Amino acid sequence: QKYAEYEAALQKVPQVGSLPDPELSAGVFLSPMELIGGKQLADFRLMQMFPWFGTLKAAKDEMSLMAKAKYESFRDAKLQVIYEAQQTWFDLYKIQQAIEISEKNIEILNTLERLSLIKFKSTSIGGVPNSSSSGNMQNAISQRTSSGSSGMNSMSGNSSNSNPSKVQPSAPMQNKAMSSSPGSGLIDLYRIQIETSDLENNIALLNDQKNTLIVRFNSILNREAQESVKIPDTLISNSLHISILNVTDSMLVKNPMLSMLNYEKQALEARKEMVTKMGYPMIGLGLNYALIGKNPMSTLQMNGNDMIMPMVTLTLPIYRKKYKAMRTEVEKLKIATEHQQKATANFLTNDYYETVKNYEDAQRKIVLYAKQYSLANQSLNILIKSFSSAGVGLTDLLIIQQQTLNYELKQVEAVADFNTEIAKLNRLMAYLQIQ
Repeated sequence: QKYAEYEAALQKVPQVGSLPDPELSAGVFLSPMELIGGKQLADFRLMQMFPWFGTLKAAKDEMSLMAKAKYESFRDAKLQVIYEAQQTWFDLYKIQQAIEISEKNIEILNTLERLSLIKFKSTSIGGVPNSSSSGNMQNAISQRTSSGSSGMNSMSGNSSNSNPSKVQPSAPMQNKAMSSSPGSGLIDLYRIQIETSDLENNIALLNDQKNTLIVRFNSILNREAQESVKIPDTLISNSLHISILNVTDSMLVKNPMLSMLNYEKQALEARKEMVTKMGYPMIGLGLNYALIGKNPMSTLQMNGNDMIMPMVTLTLPIYRKKYKAMRTEVEKLKIATEHQQKATANFLTNDYYETVKNYEDAQRKIVLYAKQYSLANQSLNILIKSFSSAGVGLTDLLIIQQQTLNYELKQVEAVADFNTEIAKLNRLMAYLQIQ
């Protein structure tokens, strides 16, 4: 749309740069006019008006500059479309990762449910869980939690190879586990099922959001609403092509909105010059041709000779109010454009500092959440083993599991947000970085 508007604006240049159409008038005498040297049969007049010197050039300059302003508007729209596509794609990545992490946690909860069921059956018959079955469940849950987390294999391996005696409960805890009532084990099962149901509902909600974002992404690219979108398994942090300190200088020079307003201001200056020269007289050059027939009664030598008369016309712009009002209008529009240019620069500067804040915040969060996730994942592995072998409380286990889920999600979101802020900075600088 914006590019078509730019192409349409280009067509205004030859329109305003052309001379007014010449005027041709013709008159035929129904009854020839009697003259001394013949009879006038018809009269033809051709006239061409010429604006004051430089008026057409000023008009062409104005339209050319307005066309350049339209082109800058097209550039801004293109940058906005690219930014919206990148932003939506990063949001899709976050939702996809949230779905995968939630599904992995449901598998962990299913394993915990089986462990709780074993403990419940053992407690209900007055015994303790079989040590060999507990060891098998320990290995299974350790493999399940470590396989779903990239970069955490070594940490999970260290926790799984630790001395089993370190995670065994003390004698009082063993006695407490043995003396626990069957009702507490049943409560653990219910709580795990509640957590699982919440995660399943959250996954359904995330899938709905994902479908909405897919439709939005395809609409930005002008594709079919349900066309598939490829989402990567891992997102790598992008980098700026220049220093963060130099972004503001590049933005104030290259941003298309500022360039558009600058062209509009120059166009108004050209219009002011055109309006001034429109207040000068227009000159018209023409030719008058009279068709003369012979008069049989005349003996003059010029009898029947046609007449040719060159003509000059001059307009008299004596009503000055309209020309003065036109100049005042242009001056006011120029002042308004200067204020708009300043306001736009202030808005972009404010947007820049806000984006830099989010950029640096996301950069810190990437490091922080990677560390927090590592610690939470190690704690989760230890508590799962303690839960299966020594009867550690389910509350602590679920809390750590939720923390691990949150930190993994936040780590994913931090990378996506970091890349989104880089896309925003590129958009402010009018830097095209299509991924």
